[in-house]
Amino acid sequence: MRIGILTGGGDCPGLNAVIRAVVRKGITQYGFELLGIKNGWLGLIEGHIIPLDLPAVSGILPRGGTILGTTRTNPFKIEGGVGNIFAQMAKYEMNAVIAIGGEDTLGVAFKLSEKGLNVIGVPKTIDNDLAGTDYTFGFDTAVSIVTEALDRLHTTAEAHNRVMVVEVMGRHAGWIAVSGGMAGGADYILIPEAPYDIAEICSQIQKRHGRGKGFSIIVVAEGARPKDSGPITSSDEKDAFGHPRLGGIAHFLGREIENRTGFETRVTVLGHTQRGGSPTAYDRILATRYGIAAVDLAKEGRFGVMVSLQCDKITSVPLAKVVSNIKTVNMDLYEIARVFFG
Repeated sequence: MRIGILTGGGDCPGLNAVIRAVVRKGITQYGFELLGIKNGWLGLIEGHIIPLDLPAVSGILPRGGTILGTTRTNPFKIEGGVGNIFAQMAKYEMNAVIAIGGEDTLGVAFKLSEKGLNVIGVPKTIDNDLAGTDYTFGFDTAVSIVTEALDRLHTTAEAHNRVMVVEVMGRHAGWIAVSGGMAGGADYILIPEAPYDIAEICSQIQKRHGRGKGFSIIVVAEGARPKDSGPITSSDEKDAFGHPRLGGIAHFLGREIENRTGFETRVTVLGHTQRGGSPTAYDRILATRYGIAAVDLAKEGRFGVMVSLQCDKITSVPLAKVVSNIKTVNMDLYEIARVFFG
């Protein structure tokens, strides 16, 4: 069997661990031939495909990013894109594709599977918002980075009696904000699932200062929005999947808080630092488990599915279930976080 592997969407710690696992088991136990598809779905459209052997994946386990490169390409928005994909599959005599990605990459995988492509999905996103799985790899690393940043910001905030507003990733779901905020001792956490009231936030900050707490740490997901409007965007530009470019929520909040309370306020946007660098031990192991499961599914001829973690067991779910909705924050967890607000 000849299998192609691609990584799509935003890069994420653990991608290389998946690639390594697929190649190692595919070659050593099943005798498969593995091909690397460069730059996500774009590489399959344009035929940028390379062989993957054991030396190619040696030493990549701790590396961040992806040795295959990635793009946010939507073949259904490119003229002839879908046809080219099937043409390249035939040209390289590929029997199946393992697509490692998040909502958009796996959404494309699902549509292509309906057209006859043999595809297996692997859940990747630091946002942890994919349905059908308890965790996506990359999430643990992102939360660890946010937690460390908050630990560092606490000391400078306290030294200067400042309010610190920290923006983290999370377009539709606030998993990073809630988990990182709880672990890092944030005084307020704002997420897309719970529209905020700026007056209430300022009131809480003033109460903290009134009882002798001279500083505050506020964590906000990029997709958080006030009760009376939508999320804040940095431009009218949209990507290939129709998503607006979010950005600016932390600076908006920082200005509002300083103007309304009079307290000196500073903003930190963690941005791409959350998805960069080496994966945590947990993400390396989870990504490896996913890669092994994906190649096993290929051997069994089970396509149109995504590997999944459920109750610490690796299983699979139909891609149709994955793309049907977004996994939003468990509000019971958010209620625990709220105990420590203010």
